[in-house]
Amino acid sequence: MWEQLDALHEPMGLWLPEALRPPGTSTYVQGVEVPRDYSGPLPDGFECIELPASLWMVFQGPPFPDEEFGEAIAALSAEIQAYRPEAFGFAWDDEAGPRFQLEPRGERGYIEGRPVRRLDAADRT
Repeated sequence: MWEQLDALHEPMGLWLPEALRPPGTSTYVQGVEVPRDYSGPLPDGFECIELPASLWMVFQGPPFPDEEFGEAIAALSAEIQAYRPEAFGFAWDDEAGPRFQLEPRGERGYIEGRPVRRLDAADRT
């Protein structure tokens, strides 16, 4: 799957919140970002969807040996789970947009983004 998508742009995996999933589809999907007016070919079984504008916190782990990508994903996922965005004026907002992961590449580390929203002053107290 990743190889087919790589021909279009850098592949990413996305965890779609329920409001963004067509009925009968999976929570986890693979895709690439394309221009809004893209009309080129798509791999079999793929379709274009438009995602709402979102704000994300993006996390990047250290480089890793390619064969250890599973461990790299697990380690960064644990760090994200323990992270408290409220300390910086944000809150997780998993229904606003997809959580995403870029293709795990050892030379740059594992990269994952999670949607957030800014807290107003009343939310911080």
